[in-house]
Order: sequence, then structure tokens, then C-alpha cells
Amino acid sequence: MAGLSTLILLLCAAAKDVMPSSSHWKPTWPSYRVPVILPQSTLNLDKPQFNAEARLEVVSPCGPACHKSSPLPTYEEVKNYLSYETLYANGSLTETEVGIYILSSSGDGSQGKSRTKRQIYGYDSRFSIFGKDFLLNYPFSTSVKLSTGCTGTLVAEKHVLTAAHCIHDGKSYVKGAQKLRVGFLKPKLKDGSKGANITNSAMPEKMKFQWIRVKRTHVPKGWIKGNANDIGMDYDYALLELKKPHKRKFMKIGVSPPARHLPGGRIHFSGYDNDRPGNLVYRFCDVKDETYDLLYQQCDAQPGASGSGVYVRMWKRQNHKWERKIIGIFSGHQWVDMNGTPQDFNVAVRITPLKYAQICYWIKGNYLDCREG
Repeated sequence: MAGLSTLILLLCAAAKDVMPSSSHWKPTWPSYRVPVILPQSTLNLDKPQFNAEARLEVVSPCGPACHKSSPLPTYEEVKNYLSYETLYANGSLTETEVGIYILSSSGDGSQGKSRTKRQIYGYDSRFSIFGKDFLLNYPFSTSVKLSTGCTGTLVAEKHVLTAAHCIHDGKSYVKGAQKLRVGFLKPKLKDGSKGANITNSAMPEKMKFQWIRVKRTHVPKGWIKGNANDIGMDYDYALLELKKPHKRKFMKIGVSPPARHLPGGRIHFSGYDNDRPGNLVYRFCDVKDETYDLLYQQCDAQPGASGSGVYVRMWKRQNHKWERKIIGIFSGHQWVDMNGTPQDFNVAVRITPLKYAQICYWIKGNYLDCREG
């Protein structure tokens, strides 16, 4: 049926963006007409064993040149990669196949070798965020900690975006995935009181985590099939649905613009690096290279930061205001042979139009709410 030419046509249609004119000085969010990804069938699977060891980073020897030279997947392969498993808190597991459609612009509704310990580049440029005035305020307040050791980002009232490898190692779900919890930093009062109102007379001694259980988890089959090598790293993302709303301001997801259109060519993210226990660590850096699915950068990071939401701040023309959006998920580390010279990168998975459509549908459950990336 549909083959490579169909896929190329699909991706071109999905990624049609409108960039600001050269006379417009503000870095502006592009307008994307994204495709529609809808569930086609769902099967019950055997309960997983939860026997994998949690990994706080992903390592891959396939660098930018390797990914750019890889053949494009066929249309059927893309549908398979975007199909997904859903893990529920009771341990049950389902697999959902999806269909991919392009709607007309009129919107008529018709379907259509490990050297990874060194992830600091020269002078350590990370900033530990201290004090409730920062930690409890946007955008830092959107960063949360997973009980498996990774980081996640609040992207809706009950949803957290993170890396797939924090939940699943490509072959099996990790230990603790069934009873997965998400931790929110909050002040720990000196007097030991549990009051929600914080006053100047009751300054917090330190921060502590308040935990909320995860109701269900979505992981794309592109990650499960790929096992973190070759195509697998392109799909290193997962969405967690909490058992109750978190009541914090969240950050919306957005389609990742080309690196040349990012403000200053720079990205930002905050995470719980394991070399600074209990600290939220913020960093920013320039994007060095990109493929359709990945951003290559040298932001200083350590294991534990995996799953952090990579974001930028740009002008939202429709709303006439500046807006931050998550455009990627920090995944891990790659040690690459660049023309005989070893070079290492930290890698983030880009939110492409197809991934946006999938993640947005997971969150909202209605494709009509996911038409503009």
C-alpha cells in the first residue's frame, strides 16, 4: 500500500510552517498544520514482569551523520512506531494500533561503549535553583521527579512528559514502574506544621517531595521495538497520567521549530541531576546539530536529568504574548566518532508534528483539540 513516497508527502504536509517575515524582530512560534493520529484497535497483553533495572541515561553510538544517513521509514513503519503500550496502575497492559490522517485545510473533519560519566563540557554551567520563591514559581515549578530517578515536566492538569527509558528499557518495564510516583517539591516548615499557607514568619527549613501516584503510562512502540539504538532513541518519550490533578501551572507542548529559528539557537531545561541530590538544576546552551527527530547539544547534564522537558520562549502571535513551550525531551548521551575525532553530545528528542499529534491526543482524547502545533 502506502510506501516511502506517501510518508514523505505526509511529513511535508504535516510540517508546513509559517515563519515570521524578516521585518518581524521577535522570534515567533510557527503555525503548524499537524496530522491526526487516532486509535484503531486495542489488545490486552500479558502483565509485564517489571524486572528491568532503571537506567538514568541512554547511550547510543549513532551520531548526527549516522541518523541523517539512515533510510526514511515507510508509512507502515511509522504507524507501527507510533502505536503504543499503556500500562495501568493495577499492572494490566494494552497495545493500541493507530491510524495517521491528514485533514484538509478547511477542517471538514474527513479522515485522512560507555564513556557517559563525562557529561560536563569544560566549566560546569549548571545552576542549582534554591529558595521557594524560585522553586515554586513557573517555569521551575513544572519540573518534577520520578520515583525511578528521572525527571519529568508538567504538561497538563494531570499529565507528566518524560523519557521512555525511565519506564521501560526497550525490552521490559523497569522495577517500580507499576507503582510509579511523581514527586513535587514543596517547603518543609521548621515547626513541622502541614499548613498549605506559607508566611514570612514560618520560613521553610528545606524543601521536600510530595508524591502522587501514576494512574497509567503511555510508551510508543518505536521505543519498545528499537531498544534505544538506531531508530529507538527517536522515540524516547512517555506520558504519565496522575491519579489526581497536581494544581500547578504547567507548560504546553509545541512542535519543535528548526534550530535556526530558536531564539539565539538556544534551548533550556531543568532536572534533578543525581550529582546534586535534592537540587533542581537549570541549564541552557546552544544547539549544535539536529536531525528530523533529535537535537544535539552540549548542555551540561548528569544522569537523573533524563526526561526533562526542553523548552524555549517565543512570541505567540495569536495571543500577542510571550509563551514557553516544551519542544523536546532530554534523553541521554552519545559518544560519536566525528571524522576520526571522538566527540560527545547530549541528545534531546524533538517533538515533531506526528509526535505532537500523538502526545496531544494522549492528553486531551480529542483530535480536534490537537490541530495546531
